[in-house]
Amino acid sequence: MQDPRASPNRNVDPALAPEVMSQISRLLAGLRFGAIEITVHDGRVVQIERREKIRIASPEPPRAAG
Repeated sequence: MQDPRASPNRNVDPALAPEVMSQISRLLAGLRFGAIEITVHDGRVVQIERREKIRIASPEPPRAAG
């Protein structure tokens, strides 16, 4: 007998997939540096987080006269 926990799709709600994909696409829009983290419990997406890094270019060091 197979362990029901071994089934990767046992609790996946296919109706949720388009909503999840839409949210992920929205969060990816305009993201240059950062991460999208997707939290899954019992085969279902329960949380999506976006962490964005803002890169600040350091100014050129002053040049010595002479």
